[in-house]
Amino acid sequence: MALHPKIIDLTLDRMWRILAALGDPQNAVPPVIHIAGTNGKGSTLAFIRAGIEEAGKSAHAYTSPHLARFHERIRLAGTLIDEAHLSEILDECLAANGPDPITYFEITTAAAFLAFSRTGADYTLLEVGLGGRLDATNVIDRPALSIITPVDLDHQQYLGDTISDIASEKAGIIKRGCPVVIAPQHERAMEVIEARAERLGAPIYAYGQHWHVTTGGGGADLPR
Repeated sequence: MALHPKIIDLTLDRMWRILAALGDPQNAVPPVIHIAGTNGKGSTLAFIRAGIEEAGKSAHAYTSPHLARFHERIRLAGTLIDEAHLSEILDECLAANGPDPITYFEITTAAAFLAFSRTGADYTLLEVGLGGRLDATNVIDRPALSIITPVDLDHQQYLGDTISDIASEKAGIIKRGCPVVIAPQHERAMEVIEARAERLGAPIYAYGQHWHVTTGGGGADLPR
C-alpha cells in the first residue's frame, strides 16, 4: 500500500497496461459472472457461489473489502489463496507494472486475474469495487452473466448526484449480447439499466417481469 496511490481514480488505462504486461490473464479465466450495484453485491456473490458448489462445481471469487485478512478477497476454486501464492503473484504484478503509477485496488485485481487464470474452476465470480463502467474488474469482454443488484445513492463524488447517473455507471458492466439479471430497482434506475441492455442486445432478466422471489417459512422460493 505504501508503493501506490491510495486515492480512487476511476479509469481503465492502468489496468489495460498491467494486464497486457502480464499476458492478458483476464482472457484466460473461467466463465465470468460479474456483479455490480449499490446493495447486496457480496451476499449475491455468496449465494451464487454456494449454489455452484452445491451443484458439485467450483468457482473462483473476487470480493472487496475484506473483513480480517486480505486473502479473503481472492478465493481459488473454493479455497482462500494462501500466503505464499499471494506473495508470489503480487511480486509478479509489481515487476510487470514497474515504476508506473497504479492504485492498490488495480494491482490486487490484476493479481486476482493472474491467479484465476492459472487455477482450474468452472466459474469466476467478480464483485465490482466501485461503480462499474470504469471499475478495475470491468475488463471482461464477454461475461457469461452480468448482475445489477439494487442501485441507490452511493459514492456520489465519483458516480454522480442522481440515481440515473449512478445506475448508468453500474450498467457499464453490461456487454453486447451477454445476458443481464436485474434486481429490484428504483423506476429511473431500471429505465437506465434496461435501456443500455437493449442498446447492446443483452438479454434481460428483470425482477418483477421475468422472475420473482417469495419468502416465508424460513426460506425463499424462486419460481423456475
